[in-house]
Amino acid sequence: MTWLLAIIVVLLAFDLVVRVYYVAIVLRIFETKPPFSVNTFPPDPMAEPIEFTTSHGLTLRGSLYHLPERTPRGLILFCPETDGSHWSAMSYCRGLIDDGFAVLSFDFRGQGESDNLPGYTPNHWPTMYEVEDVRAALNFIASRSDLQRLPLGLMGVSRGSSLALIAAAESPNVRAVCCEGAYSTDSLMLYFMLHWSKIYLPHWASDLIPRWHYKITTILVRWTSRILRHRPYVVLERWLPRLRDRAVLLVTGERDNYVHPDVARELARHIHSPSAQVWTVPSAKHNKARIVAAAEYDRRLTAFFSQMEVPTTAS
Repeated sequence: MTWLLAIIVVLLAFDLVVRVYYVAIVLRIFETKPPFSVNTFPPDPMAEPIEFTTSHGLTLRGSLYHLPERTPRGLILFCPETDGSHWSAMSYCRGLIDDGFAVLSFDFRGQGESDNLPGYTPNHWPTMYEVEDVRAALNFIASRSDLQRLPLGLMGVSRGSSLALIAAAESPNVRAVCCEGAYSTDSLMLYFMLHWSKIYLPHWASDLIPRWHYKITTILVRWTSRILRHRPYVVLERWLPRLRDRAVLLVTGERDNYVHPDVARELARHIHSPSAQVWTVPSAKHNKARIVAAAEYDRRLTAFFSQMEVPTTAS
């Protein structure tokens, strides 16, 4: 028994050394912002400038778009991608605006025209700070009589998608949420670690490592970064089951090298509802679906958010 215990101790020590080394490598990758190509759009002089305050006392700024000659069919709160501007809403929502929806877009803290939070540098992973920003936007909408009466939907892009999904899960008055390039921190990390293991390890070694081993590594990396960088990362999967009774459309690009379509399908599985749809756009890269299929993109999004106008009946 002594020799068996010694072997177990040696194996555990070896696993600990390898895991610490692997966590250090993955941590550097985790904290390095990918070279995203952000869709840009010039400022629109017809848009209404808006600003509101967060629970931390920060002022966030953005714009409200709508056709002045008609009453909006509904309101879409747009959550932009990392390093994106509130003006980028026009790159995704032009069809919705032309069809009569109002779109409210804002810059998250530390981005664009909004205030910075001292000591916090945002990156491409969603945190509770950005969740607070979306909550502040929803409070702003509720404070305006011309907006609070409109059917409300959310749209997010890349990191903004995660935040839109969380906000929809927390807000019963949100009727529909559409996301492009959506991901959760853990699911995306897990996907890439499994992918890397198949590239850099022999197949027999990759097959021997259980999936839970990789999951533990993702948790360790996330918590290490949280402690070192003071970033309160969110685990999106905890919110997704609350979206079972909501309309959800996940848009993903067939050629997305940052967020593989499998990640969107995994998010849909966590929602556990047939109302969660996944649309994979042929030939599209990350956040570029409308660039390659503008007419179909506008048609699908308009049809999707139009269901908000149908009043719900009590069962």
